[in-house]
Amino acid sequence: MKTLTVFHVVMFVLTIGITSEAARLKDVANIRGVRANQLVGYGVVVGLKGTGDSKAEFTNKSIERMFDKLGMKTSSKDIASKNVAAVIITAKLPPFSRAGNEIDITVSAVGDASSLKGGTLIQTPLRAADQQIYAVAQGSVLVGYSAEGVHETVARLPNGAMIERDLGGDFSKRKMFRLTLHNPDFTTAARVAKKINIDLAGKYASAKDASTIDLISPPAYEGRGVELLALIESLEVLPDINAKVVVNEKTGTVVIGHRVKISTVAIMHGDLSLRVGKKSKKGGDRVIALKETANVGELVKAMNSLGVSPKDLITILQSIKAAGALQGEIEVL
Repeated sequence: MKTLTVFHVVMFVLTIGITSEAARLKDVANIRGVRANQLVGYGVVVGLKGTGDSKAEFTNKSIERMFDKLGMKTSSKDIASKNVAAVIITAKLPPFSRAGNEIDITVSAVGDASSLKGGTLIQTPLRAADQQIYAVAQGSVLVGYSAEGVHETVARLPNGAMIERDLGGDFSKRKMFRLTLHNPDFTTAARVAKKINIDLAGKYASAKDASTIDLISPPAYEGRGVELLALIESLEVLPDINAKVVVNEKTGTVVIGHRVKISTVAIMHGDLSLRVGKKSKKGGDRVIALKETANVGELVKAMNSLGVSPKDLITILQSIKAAGALQGEIEVL
């Protein structure tokens, strides 16, 4: 009963994926230079109730350095506390961030601490890949949750870091922009360039390759780059997709693109007989006959009506591909 439930869910996905619709350009592409940056830092969480690191020497050295900065001279040998834990802090710095804004952070234990619950993160600088400090984190930690329940060695701090410097250039005065497609495709790139040129009534956009479209600012938008980008990102284009079947043998999930076609083929699988493009020579409840122009969606629908399991469906699709009759790519997860 569980297998059939999964299979019907897959059929629902196929149904809603058959019709292609236009998408906003902002949903299928990004503007070069507009992206988030990853931040990371090493810090110390204090105030734990005996759940901190037990024998981590680097934790004691971190406390020693912290005390030294606070004007208190001590030695790591004199420090022995299970109320402290060494942690790694990670965060994403949004594009166009400004000094004084706050961002969320994630705190993860490094040593053998059993829980960060109830702890407080001491002031920690966060650096990007260029080793420059872009934010400073501090505050009370909140333990995270996982599918198994409470995961107490990872914590979150909503608005736990404050940005220390501005990020992002002046887009209003730029005269050239570059758009990058999330899913590279020559057809989609050509459609994007054509759509932009039609809307701007001129030859301002050109597709450089399958993922890159360059845009020159029209004279009417000189010094108005933000308004130009607001117009461009709201344009709707029809993305083209490759013919692909994605199968997950572990869960029995099958996702099929609407462009996947099947050539003339005959398959015998157990007591199931399947023919595409030819009439069946024999009748019966386990016989499928499809027209020559049938796609994979119609094949799956027909086999679903006979109660074919997802496992058998995956086997059949892989066999059709091996025979060269499935016009598309099969990706196995």
